[in-house]
Amino acid sequence: MQLELVLADLPARVADRLKLYNASNFFDRRAVPLEDLPRIAELAQPFGTVTVESHAGMIGPVVCDFAELLSGRLEVAVGLETIHPVAAAQLNKRLDLDRFDSAAAFLAEHDIDLRVFVLLGAPHVPAAESVDWTVRTVEYAAAHGAGRVAIIPVRGGNGELERLQAQGAFTPPTLAQLECALEQSLALAPAVVTADVWDLDRLPACDQCRADRVSRIKHLNLSRPSRPEPAVRCSACA
Repeated sequence: MQLELVLADLPARVADRLKLYNASNFFDRRAVPLEDLPRIAELAQPFGTVTVESHAGMIGPVVCDFAELLSGRLEVAVGLETIHPVAAAQLNKRLDLDRFDSAAAFLAEHDIDLRVFVLLGAPHVPAAESVDWTVRTVEYAAAHGAGRVAIIPVRGGNGELERLQAQGAFTPPTLAQLECALEQSLALAPAVVTADVWDLDRLPACDQCRADRVSRIKHLNLSRPSRPEPAVRCSACA
């Protein structure tokens, strides 16, 4: 089992949380066979929380079965992405708000934690409205029980986004927009909101203030101050 090999290579326990993101639905039997769950739970025994990724439509009794096998808590990460009606329909991931609401309620009823992924710069969301719709989606997730919300800026590179950009249906989000969306979302307590900082150098930004914005985003992720440090002001791109 791949997980067994990875954990065996760790010099020591380095974290209290184990994330099992397999680029798929953890509770899809084609991705993770049911017979593997007891062994996975056994390997996860040292961790206080285990986070898995799942489509909302896959959330049901099997989630509870896995949670009962764990010594710690289970957190399920779900991609809500956006509540913008046009963009949500165009993303075509078989997720409507009713299905998300049902999954969130099921997890809450069974005392299972919910983490939500929200997109910044989703295709078909006007660039001028991108931050607003991201914050509204974060707020929606928090209102439905999400304990943690990750804001993920949409990045091109797969060809499809470039095609949509050529059609005027996608505008790459900027570093300043990510900073703004994160700052506005911090008030949505008790949810912990963070920005995905992977590959931030790919986001469009002013060369003069890029480093300051990256630093501030990372600071907001780690400290969640009640009074965030002042926003970055740049004379070159203001």
